[in-house]
Amino acid sequence: MRALKLAEYAFVLVAAVTVYRFVKVAVSAEQKRVCAPLCALGPAYAGTNRTAPDFDLPSLHGTRVRLSDYRGRVVVLNFWTRTCRPCREELPSLALLADSAEARGITVVTVATDDEPAQIEEVLRALLGRPAPFVVAHDPDGAVVTGRYGTRLYPETWVIDPHGVIRARFDGARDWSDPMVTELLSVSAERLRCGAGFASGLVTSGPRWACGEVTPTNQE
Repeated sequence: MRALKLAEYAFVLVAAVTVYRFVKVAVSAEQKRVCAPLCALGPAYAGTNRTAPDFDLPSLHGTRVRLSDYRGRVVVLNFWTRTCRPCREELPSLALLADSAEARGITVVTVATDDEPAQIEEVLRALLGRPAPFVVAHDPDGAVVTGRYGTRLYPETWVIDPHGVIRARFDGARDWSDPMVTELLSVSAERLRCGAGFASGLVTSGPRWACGEVTPTNQE
């Protein structure tokens, strides 16, 4: 009888260890899936505790653009100027992103820092061959772009989650039609469960192993 009891205890212990290992592997795989877009895109910044500064700027046509109006949606916020060649080069891919973004709960907002709205609109029409499919705000004094976000080099793009929290910042031009971007924005809509912090494209905190930097047993 005692031997039978010991065998039962051993079976339960083995089963518990097996389940624990299975769950641990499943959690690791899920974190790697969620972190994959950030790992691949290597943002200049990514964190989980900074709220994006709100702003109220005029659009090219005189209406108002308020960041807080987009709460509940993922916002791709792009700062640019018409004299910046990389800015002009990435605008068509931003337009492609915007074409399908609204239906997925994503809003693309761009802020141009040039003086004349008419010149901004002229550049957009020349580049896109149509009216811009994204929101275009106007900040000629840089009160928001430089004053609140600290941006001095263009283009610069911020990904903001539905709760208004900054999830990533990308310095320089990107291809916004890249499938990894779509994956990143989908994850952001779920409040980005990755939890990894990035600075200058490198993982600085959180589950670094999810980007293949260290093993799960050494994660912080």
